[in-house]
Amino acid sequence: MKASDILPIIHQLKDYSKSSFRADLFAGLTVGVMLVPQCMAYAYLAGVPPIYGLYSALIPLIVYALFATSRHLSIGPVAVSAILVAAGISKLADPGSEEYISLVITAGLFIGIFQWLLGTLRLGFFVNFLSNPVISGFTSAAAIIIGISQLKDALGIEIPRFDKPVETFYYAMTHILETKWIPLSMCIGGMILIKLLKKLHAAIPGPLIVVIIATALSYFLRLDQSGLEVLGDVPDGLPGFIMPDLSWENIQRLIPTIFTVGIIGCVECLSIAKVLEAKHKSYEINPDKELQAVGLSKIAGAFFQSIPTSGSFSRSAVNSDTGAKTSIAGLITVVIVALALIVLTPLFYYLPKAILASIILIAIIGLFNYQEAIYLWKVHRSDLAMMSVTFVATLILGIELGVLFGVVLSIAAIIYKSTRPHMAILGNIPGTSHYRNVNRYHRTEQLNNALIIRVDEQLYFGNCQYVKDRIKEFVKDSEDPIEHVLLDAGNIHSIDSSGLDVIRDLDRQLSDQGIDLYICKAIGPVRDILAKSGLMTEPEKHHLSVHDAVLFINKKKIDEEHDNQRATEAMQANKRSKKRPSK
Repeated sequence: MKASDILPIIHQLKDYSKSSFRADLFAGLTVGVMLVPQCMAYAYLAGVPPIYGLYSALIPLIVYALFATSRHLSIGPVAVSAILVAAGISKLADPGSEEYISLVITAGLFIGIFQWLLGTLRLGFFVNFLSNPVISGFTSAAAIIIGISQLKDALGIEIPRFDKPVETFYYAMTHILETKWIPLSMCIGGMILIKLLKKLHAAIPGPLIVVIIATALSYFLRLDQSGLEVLGDVPDGLPGFIMPDLSWENIQRLIPTIFTVGIIGCVECLSIAKVLEAKHKSYEINPDKELQAVGLSKIAGAFFQSIPTSGSFSRSAVNSDTGAKTSIAGLITVVIVALALIVLTPLFYYLPKAILASIILIAIIGLFNYQEAIYLWKVHRSDLAMMSVTFVATLILGIELGVLFGVVLSIAAIIYKSTRPHMAILGNIPGTSHYRNVNRYHRTEQLNNALIIRVDEQLYFGNCQYVKDRIKEFVKDSEDPIEHVLLDAGNIHSIDSSGLDVIRDLDRQLSDQGIDLYICKAIGPVRDILAKSGLMTEPEKHHLSVHDAVLFINKKKIDEEHDNQRATEAMQANKRSKKRPSK
């Protein structure tokens, strides 16, 4: 095994030049100044002191840069992972307490182990069980839940901690008259300024500029004495090595959070990495190695007080758009965060919490995917129903149960679709050897005494009985008497023993009704299985195309007519010979 197979960054550094470094330097600096305020905001969202967000942008970024195959994915604290962590662990301990922080760090370690195992065992396909509509429904609901969680700092109202977002929202609305105008003005002003700066240029670090302005206003105008809540003391310096709590009791309590954050994190990282890969087309990502890299970054980070991290679409987009060439850009981002920890933390004392709320609220606007709902309404309403159900379930049941519900719903949809495969009656397009669905191609012509039926799915124990029943229904509902059934098996890519039994039973039952069953277009692996099972002992009932089978039936019909005609002529000749007088 090559060293570059273990550390993909070695391959990235081949032919590395000064121009590549300049591009990485600019991208790393840009993402770094974005990341500092976001780290603090998302740590606060996760229920831990902001300093832990900055810790999370050190070791995890270094490890990911060394082992990742994506050159543009930017990892670190993100809103969805933060709210998932808060939703799960706040049930076990009070947010901000030492026990809570310890559980968050331990959760990060085992989320990393879970993701690393998925990559090592090549189980990354597991994340595909969350369909896009389900993910959109979940993230849209998560955006609302995150928004509700920020009402306390945005409005300046003391809100008790409730288990359900609806209760928090109701309390805030019933106490809306207690709103303090300074935090509200600060939050709204911060959001507007971040938006304006982003419109001017995506690379402008809007959150950082807003943090600087708001902190300066808070300090010079002493707004903390006028009802504006500020961060207070923020420890300085780099994180030290700690051993996460590995007690079996706590690990058991964290399992739902580990599973939930782990799966959503995999989906986030892989989907962003694939989008960026398709955009640049200069490198290929390896999904399994990506999961290993993401997992290792969390494992290493947990020993240096890191909270769970994930891929950020906004920072990754900026990293890409500002010209990053390799993972070196991520290492430069680490330098910026380290400098902030060493030099700038005393300045964060007067940072208003309302500004952190504004950063979070701006970030979640993109999570509320109403465009997807409009699109699905036009093209696929059953997927819209899945999205809507997941959205409502997440709002009512909560984040963790919403994710679990989404996974179950996705798997149920897969099972339902595969157990009721699409089937079509085919007809001939006049003057050609092509056969198409009669419900879609109205110019097709059906054979008078035959049904051509196509099955668009594998034939296995879950759907074979349905396929058999549908074929029998097609035969029964036919207006003309049926003598032949042609099964177009071109889209049957696999068949199990239950499927073989059904074909055998169907052949026997149709034969009892005087109907011949023909199998057409079966692919090689399916033909092999049919041969092993003894279902190909009659070669005339298996054809490489539907048209070949039709020609065979027509020829057989003509031959039978000729045979009947010769038999009739022979009988008539025999009768005439009997009538002649003997000499």
